Amino acid sequence: MKKLMFLFYLIFSVTTVFSQQNAITGSVTEALTGEPIPGVSVIIKGTTSGTITDFDGNYTIEAANTDVLVFSFVGLAAQEVAVNSRTMINVQLEESTELVDEVVVVGYGQLKVKDLTSSISTVNSEELQKTPSGQAMQALQGKVAGMQVVSSGAPGDSPTIRVRGIGSYPGSNNEAPLYVVDGMFFDNIDFLNTSDIASISILKDASAAAIYGVRAANGVVLIETKSGKSNQKSEITYDGYYGIQVAQNVLKMANAEQYTTMAMESGSQTDIDNIYKAMQRYGRSRINPNVPDVNTDWYDEIMRVAPIQNHSLNVAGGSDKATYAIGTSYFGQEGILDMKNEYERFNLRSKVDFKATDWFTIGGNMIFSNATKYGQESSAWSMAYWAVPILPVYDELNTEAWPTNYASAEHLGYRGGQNPFAAIDFNNHQLKIRKVLANFYAKVDLIPEKLSFKTSYNHNLTSLNNRDVALPYFISTNFKRVDATLTKRSETYSNQIWDNVLTYDDSYEKHKWTVMAGTSFRDEAYDMLTAQGVNFPVDQEEAWYISQSDLANIPTTAVRDGGSRQYGISYFGRVSYNFNDRYLLYGTMRADGSSKYQEKWGYFPTVGAGWVVSEESFMENLQVIDFLKLRASWGQLGNDKIQASDGASTTNVVTTAFDDILYSGTTTASTYSSLEWEVTEEANIGLSSQLFDSRLSVEADYYIRDTKNAAIRVKIPSTGNSVLRNVGVVRNSGFELAMNWNDEITKDLSYSVGANISTLKNEVRDLYGQPYIDGGSAEFRQRSMVGESLLAFFGYEVAGVYQNDEQIQADPAAVANNLVPGDFIYRDQNGDNVINDDDRVVLGSYFPTFMYGANLGLNYKKIEFSASFVGQSGNKILNRKRGEVIWTPDYNMDADLAINRWHGEGTTNKYPSSAGLRKGWNQKMSSFFVEDGSFWRIQNIQVAYNFDNKKLFGTEMPNTKITLTADRPLTVFNYNGFNPEVADGIDRQTYPIPATYTIGLNVKF
Repeated sequence: MKKLMFLFYLIFSVTTVFSQQNAITGSVTEALTGEPIPGVSVIIKGTTSGTITDFDGNYTIEAANTDVLVFSFVGLAAQEVAVNSRTMINVQLEESTELVDEVVVVGYGQLKVKDLTSSISTVNSEELQKTPSGQAMQALQGKVAGMQVVSSGAPGDSPTIRVRGIGSYPGSNNEAPLYVVDGMFFDNIDFLNTSDIASISILKDASAAAIYGVRAANGVVLIETKSGKSNQKSEITYDGYYGIQVAQNVLKMANAEQYTTMAMESGSQTDIDNIYKAMQRYGRSRINPNVPDVNTDWYDEIMRVAPIQNHSLNVAGGSDKATYAIGTSYFGQEGILDMKNEYERFNLRSKVDFKATDWFTIGGNMIFSNATKYGQESSAWSMAYWAVPILPVYDELNTEAWPTNYASAEHLGYRGGQNPFAAIDFNNHQLKIRKVLANFYAKVDLIPEKLSFKTSYNHNLTSLNNRDVALPYFISTNFKRVDATLTKRSETYSNQIWDNVLTYDDSYEKHKWTVMAGTSFRDEAYDMLTAQGVNFPVDQEEAWYISQSDLANIPTTAVRDGGSRQYGISYFGRVSYNFNDRYLLYGTMRADGSSKYQEKWGYFPTVGAGWVVSEESFMENLQVIDFLKLRASWGQLGNDKIQASDGASTTNVVTTAFDDILYSGTTTASTYSSLEWEVTEEANIGLSSQLFDSRLSVEADYYIRDTKNAAIRVKIPSTGNSVLRNVGVVRNSGFELAMNWNDEITKDLSYSVGANISTLKNEVRDLYGQPYIDGGSAEFRQRSMVGESLLAFFGYEVAGVYQNDEQIQADPAAVANNLVPGDFIYRDQNGDNVINDDDRVVLGSYFPTFMYGANLGLNYKKIEFSASFVGQSGNKILNRKRGEVIWTPDYNMDADLAINRWHGEGTTNKYPSSAGLRKGWNQKMSSFFVEDGSFWRIQNIQVAYNFDNKKLFGTEMPNTKITLTADRPLTVFNYNGFNPEVADGIDRQTYPIPATYTIGLNVKF
């Protein structure tokens, strides 16, 4: 009995010893650098109890001797350490190399990278913040294979984004991807501050994007905003920069001497007389008395160095029950056009998640954005291109001008005033943009870690208030504005989405699967009201209201009221299966119902499969390959951005003679077409791999994407009219490759190198039996033909320039058209010695056939260096501004044309003569106007220094980083314009893209 009692006592004593809670202390450092890591999560395994390390990497936690502590930090490999009666545990965390275990965001959920069968690219916050821009998508240029980002230099303007080409007929705002911000749908994300974004995932192929149904035909961009972390003390972060924007690659125009020379060579007495009038009015140059004493560089006059700045303040943290992230930001950017041309945005955001019980979690997210944009006066760029250099900005002799004595080219004999400062000073375009994104969700764990249900409500409310003011002025007889006009337009967009999702996760031995099913209801409403006023008090902006206008003369035709409302209900599901971490199956299905089309329902399935080859036994001895996965997918996507119906009723008057008497009547024709969403079908094969101890990662994909019922124009034979129908077929296909290498040379020195390339072939496959569809304008023809790209440039191929009379006499086409030396030689494509429409050919496309990007990173102790590069080739640009100059003898021309013009035998075989510029023969749409759009750019260079564990005047400094950034400092191209990035390939005057230089500061408390 005593022995038994002693045994019970011994067991009790041991149990008490091992279950007793002891205070455990220690520190957590980074294995590579030995630096302490603040904010490391220290959790008792199997519980929610824990703490985080302080600024010096130290922690204290109460734990039993039998407990296991889990140390984790973003980007570092987690460690589990048994207590085993110890009171001090120091841990070193190493950088995580198991990238395949990372989790990426997919539609309505998350998946591990190793389980993906789709093509998805993810860019994190650190990469985004290297680019000083008000538009987060601008930071992705050159970083994602298969995605084209066409920049815009205008403040507040979003870049054009294309994922794997265009499947719809361009020009109807139907080519942009779908943006999903924390579950809410957007057409763009111009309201988001880059500092608030945690990650951006690009769902490129059908397998990844089809879960979003009719919105996903052009790809999906998923944005997750920043959240707090569990058991993290409050972290206050300031991030900001200030810098300047400088115009680069400024287009050189003909100076006064070059312009005068061309005018004298033109043979036009009017042009010559205008030169002499300029000499009489402004005097002769002291350097060259045959040139007027004015030499205005109009681009230099209208541009300025402009500031740009961004400031954000965020607080984030959490306990074992709740996480939070609250912040505010300000972004301001002035344009390089010297007028009221700027953009500023003020944002507030909050994101809270609360675990009310072990099975119930609720949360919410709200973003409020208040922006004001003063848009450019686009005509200023055109007028600066056209304005002759022999005209000054101001003219003291122009005493009749008011309110400013600007010069007018009319006084020299030209037909227009030309001076761009009238457009700059007397126009004001204000747009106020207010957006509210509200999100609320509740999640219930019906079966712990297996079955969950989540319901979420998203509401996006956007208010746009547009005010266009045109002020009166007088500069010359035909260069004036008599009445002040004011146009106001108010628009409101409301988009509500209610999602309900049921998710089941389970595993059994070697089997793992996830099954998801859900519904989504959407309600989209739009309201618009616009009106116009005239003759209001112009001197005070406070009076720029329609109520202050001349009410008796308000044009009623300018008052418009409109709106729309659409509903939709969707049902979707997804199955993901994993056998032995080796064989993967994936499938989704979405059924979309919409009030927009007469055909109410669309069905969008997808399937995917993956084989993790590196898990096979025959790969065990291959030390080089750490991970290798082959994947393939097929799916269908929808596009509901095309209109619901198209057509019109037309009435024509017909006159017929009977018995020598004329009779008139009318014929009426109705051509209507009921449209539906376009459906894109895509197949994708690819591989994902990691090699050399995960230092090298490789992603490769090949895809074929067919839009089989593209909405195209179809001619109606009986009426001569045309109507849109879902009968076209457009194919995009290409190859994508992304590679990244990361390595550590020493504990103080590491580096990374990355590159991506992609090809694109855009091809029209079917036009419903039509030989072609014309686009563009009659003067600058574009044509879509089977076997060619959409809206390809179409015209004559210039084979050279006639050099002498002997060459002209030997060419029947030149003799027939009375050509002279200095005129273009057009290639006779069919060899009939006649140049006519039959000799026109495809001159190229604005779609790049090859795109590439590269990045370099180097870290040495506290110093960080990074650089990125981007480029493209295979695309063409229509230099329409040059063509419009040629048509009109009043305008200036670019210096390239002035310097290289034909002015005698052998001087050039590419450019026409000064006289030839004014001839209709040389003004035809031809390869002379279609130029190479290829470019190469140093996209971004940044140098940063980290102040960690530093003391200033005896006080510890917070973690501080100072950055110097040069964004787009160098662009190399041959195109004769400011900028080789032209979204639709037609350059009438694109806003120059400036180089930006900033100094930044990041501080964490």
